[in-house]
Amino acid sequence: MWKDDKAPIHFPKLHNVYFLACIATLGGALFGFDISSMSAIIGTNQYVAYFNNPHGITQGGIGAALAGGSVIGAIMAGPVSDKIGRRDAIFFACLWWLLGTALQVACNCIGMLVAGRFINGICVGITSSQVPVYLVEITKKERRGSIVVIQQWAIEWGIFIMYFVGYGCSFISGPASFRTAWGIQFVPAFFLMCGIPFLPRSPRWLAKVGRTEEAVHVLADIQAHGNIDDPLVVAEWEEIMTVLTAERGAQGGWRRFFKNGMWRRTFAGTSVQAWQQLSGANVMTYYVVYIFDMAGLTGNTGLISSGIQYAIFIVGTAATFFFIDKTGRRPLLIYGALAMGICMFVVGGVLGNYGTYLPNGLNNNLSVRVEVSGSPAYTVIAFSYLLVLAYSLTLAPIAWVYAAEVWSLETRATGMALASIANWLFNFAIGLFIPPAFQNISWKLFIIFGVLCFAASAQAYVSYPETAGKTIEEIELLFNDNAVRPWKTKPGNSLLDAKIVEAREGHRQNSIRTSAMTDAEKGVLEAMHHEREVHPQDKEDHEVHSQDDNKE
Repeated sequence: MWKDDKAPIHFPKLHNVYFLACIATLGGALFGFDISSMSAIIGTNQYVAYFNNPHGITQGGIGAALAGGSVIGAIMAGPVSDKIGRRDAIFFACLWWLLGTALQVACNCIGMLVAGRFINGICVGITSSQVPVYLVEITKKERRGSIVVIQQWAIEWGIFIMYFVGYGCSFISGPASFRTAWGIQFVPAFFLMCGIPFLPRSPRWLAKVGRTEEAVHVLADIQAHGNIDDPLVVAEWEEIMTVLTAERGAQGGWRRFFKNGMWRRTFAGTSVQAWQQLSGANVMTYYVVYIFDMAGLTGNTGLISSGIQYAIFIVGTAATFFFIDKTGRRPLLIYGALAMGICMFVVGGVLGNYGTYLPNGLNNNLSVRVEVSGSPAYTVIAFSYLLVLAYSLTLAPIAWVYAAEVWSLETRATGMALASIANWLFNFAIGLFIPPAFQNISWKLFIIFGVLCFAASAQAYVSYPETAGKTIEEIELLFNDNAVRPWKTKPGNSLLDAKIVEAREGHRQNSIRTSAMTDAEKGVLEAMHHEREVHPQDKEDHEVHSQDDNKE
């Protein structure tokens, strides 16, 4: 690596998966910061005056620029991650973030703002796909779901923190208001870049590129405090190498994701990401200010009410951390989508039945063309909060967990990138669609999303097998042609558990036999071991001569 006589710098590595997750998921915080950097700003007088009150397709384009860049970032993510590793791909993404944030802070027109958000999106496209991959590959199966949930939690903390930063900056006069808020986005990227050198590389990626000795030691450090002879490490390493050997002869390229049995995994990974967007959750995150305007909450009251919603988001996902690996993925996806659909129908129904139509918009904002007051307004607010709670407990975190679990080792980086592409394509389309939809169909938008939520629930029941409690190598079997039907699968029942028990029992029996030996027998055994170690070549020569004698 170094061409001079100086030794390379080696940073001490952390091996507690919770610490590793907290550092890696700062990549999620970047995404959250960029969401709130717009949702907290678009309603301020400073933003409206400087950019000449953008609305409709113009505001939709500003909002969707992040998703457009994320599609490009997700396309780049797979090849980059396979080439330089999951950890270094995250660092590479941060460089794009610094450039995009600098453009936003310095922007003097809508075009420059869109360019900055697009470049930030490249970073988000890489981190949103590769951070879950990294976490899945370093975590035990019993904690995999809860660890990957931290990624979604970091997104929500980013949204929450940046939202109130934006609220505080709204009291600054002139363009310095939004420039200061956007400049704060440098902070999480700085901490992430400082933390990355302390992260170990993914042991599965190391195995994939042939660095087996390093892979075994990293796996042992993470799973068994450095004990490479631990039955868990031995069993999991054997499983990794078995699957990797079987996959190395498989077809490469993007076409492999749509051939033979691989299409089932591709469909599962991409569709769960698509449903996360088609559920309409972005209505409540990107454009929550508009919804509370419809309910009569304007100005600072509306901003604080929106902040409460983001706090609910954080609390809900934090709760998921404690039960996701016990409950499983399927129930949360199925019932979560149903609950969100009900909330969408209620919000749309109340606005449609009790709302007052405003042809010129509320305060000339054409995106807010219906307004309710009194009890209907409280109902809209309450069910908006309930929708966010349901989303934070289910589809928000589970979509990232499930999409990262379904791929094989050879295809995981590119497969997760493909799933992220689906997420960001629909994110882009919906981000572009929502502002003009608010103008043209108003409350009917919520009815459309309610129908889509019900469709998501039905599809989850029919086509998503349960992955909780199984190793990521075992999950491959769930998508074979002769696999159990998805609705018959349950959490747990991992074959790895049986292997570990068998290995430990064998170790115990050996210990019993050794302890029962006499001192003389132990001495003979030690001498035999010593003989093999000191004269291994003599043994080989003896075996060769024996074979020659047999041939004669």
